[in-house]
Amino acid sequence: MPEVAEPRPIAGELYRDVFGSVPTPVAVVTTMRAGQPHGTTVSAFCSLSLEPPLVLVSLDRRSRLLREVRRTRRLCINVLAAGQEDLAVRFARKGTDKFAGLAWLAKHELPVLPGCRSWVTAAVQRVVAAGDHMTVTALIFDAQVNEGAPMLYHARSFTQPVPISEGDQ
Repeated sequence: MPEVAEPRPIAGELYRDVFGSVPTPVAVVTTMRAGQPHGTTVSAFCSLSLEPPLVLVSLDRRSRLLREVRRTRRLCINVLAAGQEDLAVRFARKGTDKFAGLAWLAKHELPVLPGCRSWVTAAVQRVVAAGDHMTVTALIFDAQVNEGAPMLYHARSFTQPVPISEGDQ
């Protein structure tokens, strides 16, 4: 049997182009340690299991939030609503003052952002290396769904879903 060459990974720009063409929800993952809230914007998260209710989120290996989540073993995923671009940008930037001047609520001692489309609080079950990120699997222990459209990230810009009317199908 002939040897098969080891596949080579695609270039970073092509990777960005491919996954930039896939609309993804935008969320801010938060945690709290010693009374100090921490958070960062993510687009790589998803439901993982119904029984038990698990969520998966991907965090940059170098992120401060990952260090804090590893310490607290708890997190909140705040799924942003359409129109919350300011929050997405605020929490995407580097720095420690992301909560400065921002009103937020504490649920189970975790920061919940106002006006988000939905949120889940979860207890970390496992953290696994995945390239330049770490995947965090967590057990959901509380959640809330609010009215409105979620915010999406697509083609390197924020957008929102638009329903397809029956006449367009």
